[in-house]
Amino acid sequence: MKGLLVRSSLRHLGRHPWLTALSLLGIALGVAVVVSIDLASGSALRAFERSTDAVAGRATHQLLGGSTGVPEAVYQALRVRPGAPVAAPVVEGYVQAAVGDKRTLTVLGVDPFAEGPFRDYARGEAVGNVSALLTEPGAVMLSARAARALGLSTGDTLPVRLEGLEKPLRVVGLLEPADEDTARALEALVLTDVSTAQELLGHTGRLTRVDLRLTGGDAQERAVAATLPQGLELVRAAARAGTVEQMTRAFRTNLTALSLLALVVGMFLIYNTMTFSVVQRRGLLGRLRAVGITRRELFALVLGEAAVLGAVGTVAGLLLGVLLARGLVELVTQTLNDLYFVVSVRRLALEPFTLFKGLALGLGATLLAALVPAWEAARSPPVTTMRRSTLEDVSRGRAPRLALLGLGVLAAGTVLLRWPTQALLPAYGGLFSVLLGAALLVPWATQTVSALAARPLGMAFGLLGRMAARGVHTSLSRTSVALAALMVAVATTVGVGLMVSSFRGTVVSWLDTSLQADVFISPPSLVARRGGATLLPGLAETLRATPGVAGSSTLRVANVRVDGVPTDLMAVDFSRTPVRPYTFKQGDAKTAWRELESSPDTILVSEPFGFHRGVELGDSVRLATDKGPRDFRVVGVYFDYGSDVGTLLMPRTTYEHWFDDRGISGVALYAAPGQDVDALVASVRERAGDTQALLVRANRSLRQASLDVFDRTFTITQVLRLLAIGVAFVGVLSALMALQLERAREFAVLRATGLTPEQLWGLVSLQTGLLGLLAGLFSVPLGVGLAYVLVHVINQRSFGWTLQLALTPQTLVQAVVLALVAAALAGLYPAWKMARAHPALALREE
Repeated sequence: MKGLLVRSSLRHLGRHPWLTALSLLGIALGVAVVVSIDLASGSALRAFERSTDAVAGRATHQLLGGSTGVPEAVYQALRVRPGAPVAAPVVEGYVQAAVGDKRTLTVLGVDPFAEGPFRDYARGEAVGNVSALLTEPGAVMLSARAARALGLSTGDTLPVRLEGLEKPLRVVGLLEPADEDTARALEALVLTDVSTAQELLGHTGRLTRVDLRLTGGDAQERAVAATLPQGLELVRAAARAGTVEQMTRAFRTNLTALSLLALVVGMFLIYNTMTFSVVQRRGLLGRLRAVGITRRELFALVLGEAAVLGAVGTVAGLLLGVLLARGLVELVTQTLNDLYFVVSVRRLALEPFTLFKGLALGLGATLLAALVPAWEAARSPPVTTMRRSTLEDVSRGRAPRLALLGLGVLAAGTVLLRWPTQALLPAYGGLFSVLLGAALLVPWATQTVSALAARPLGMAFGLLGRMAARGVHTSLSRTSVALAALMVAVATTVGVGLMVSSFRGTVVSWLDTSLQADVFISPPSLVARRGGATLLPGLAETLRATPGVAGSSTLRVANVRVDGVPTDLMAVDFSRTPVRPYTFKQGDAKTAWRELESSPDTILVSEPFGFHRGVELGDSVRLATDKGPRDFRVVGVYFDYGSDVGTLLMPRTTYEHWFDDRGISGVALYAAPGQDVDALVASVRERAGDTQALLVRANRSLRQASLDVFDRTFTITQVLRLLAIGVAFVGVLSALMALQLERAREFAVLRATGLTPEQLWGLVSLQTGLLGLLAGLFSVPLGVGLAYVLVHVINQRSFGWTLQLALTPQTLVQAVVLALVAAALAGLYPAWKMARAHPALALREE
């Protein structure tokens, strides 16, 4: 008997190849989106972690300094101290290759004589003249893979760019690690001597850090820490990976949640397909029940079909996800480079856990979506099952109860969203509750609106209009699912679109406020958001003295540690201009600036910093300065949309009091009255000369460059929106095909009683258009609700930003048009197929 059921199931799937194919495509797309995002973001982070671990080697601790690193003398004193720990000096930084694919390279300056306990590859596994690192200026070693990619070999010159300067290096050897993991980790490594790295990176007399191996436990750690000069800090080497995880958690969580929306839309498709499968065979299933097939066997039959579809669709989704991830990894890497840190991803990392998670999601979502149809097939009595009208009667009777349940789910979602916590899980739970609650309201809303639409459609299109409206009403079990799938997808597009436009509008307003200078000058930086590169000494004063400049200010962006977490610190010099381009969320601007200029122990914090660290006006923040840890009182919290991690701000005089760094990251110039800005830009470029490549940009150019970074950041969001719409389109096409095929006998009767193919085409098109219009109308309030949640809850909890929700009529109109177009396109093939169907064949029983 089981073999008979299996053959019956396979025969049914084979008779409807298009619906089966669409179901598989929907599952595959849903799984592919989730897997691709996970693989792309995971590959970028693992590439960073792999290179970080390779650079850190077997160090257990690291000795870190303030803004300028660790003085060489500290390392020398540490080595000669009795009972000194195993230590090695390190100078680390980033440069960009000026040949080949212009990849970003990590420069690692080491002492070969101290490297033995830390990094094997730094003292061996090399081909070439390793001793030249100590004897020749500019001598470096590359990994063999990097050399091949850049088209270099031993003895060639490697030109690199750093902070607008191009410097030549000479490749004296190639690193060839024995194991694959180390080879991949060193793909972007430039190994050299400490002194060469210091000269290249401008760190003369300073070290980036000192690597230590402390094997004596906490006692030895405390003993070493007690001997350190002020301004130095001993941290565990493993803390760096945790910091990266903390920096990017919100970014990755939001991408994952957005990708899951595609899977949710795909679940509507699976539910729709399995429901159609049950409805198509209700007569057969009823007869099987009548001849002795048990409810359990019917339940297993439907779930077994779903499992087969889920398995095939999920495997296809995994393969498609890998292909999609190869394209998305570049977008994710670009965003990480724009916002967080320098990372170079050369290949996709296929993690077994990610693939297993995709497999579990695909199969789990498929079986979950098939539970209701399987239960319906198993629990109905044989006589009821064989009656064609039973399912629609049940669906119409159940619609009000589902609507009440939907209101309850919406209420639960509202409670989760209003829960006073910074955790993201309740927020996403509330978001998905809103989607589910709205979907549960669709059957009742469809039933009500389609009944009301019969009269106006009849007045406009006559009998065909009334038949179209009643068709939607009488086929509620089919149309409501199609509507819910399209509504969720379009509402997601509306919500994300409004969120992005609101975010962009807020950023534009912020840029208009913060970019008040006429000309901005800075050296190029490898991370777009952070201007940590410095101008050549004395160049800033030369540029500030350019004729036509009425006022100027300077900015230094440094990286400091706050409670062990790296944070951007901005030191501003407003001594030559009265402009203060900052808007305060907490605190009075005049009072705050007065206190900043009069007290060396005060500081401003950005809104994201205050949100994530729980810091408010009047609180204290402890910074690791070059003169030791110091508490600074917060005198203001300002709006900032340049960093979701958070930034600190202090006057230049305060910065120079606590830090030994005298570098300048950027200069802002204010043109004198009547001075042409373009002419001033030309004068600045001429005055700067060719000593250092600089970015000299007028106000509008920097504003546009900032918006370009913003748009690049949200490119992947737009891609995910399109993919979600693609899944929904497949779902609507599948639902409409199932609906029209199920009504084949009804249409055949209409054809037999005189309805022409053109009239049948018009009937199907009207019904499709009504479905699209209803989906568009339903999606508008849901999309606005989603936008509110994304702007005021998700973004606030993720990044700490206060955004202004901007409802644009164009976005709302586009939602309705999008739904209409999607439904119309999806209905073309069913309408064509039904209009061409032969009445006699359609009337014949299976």
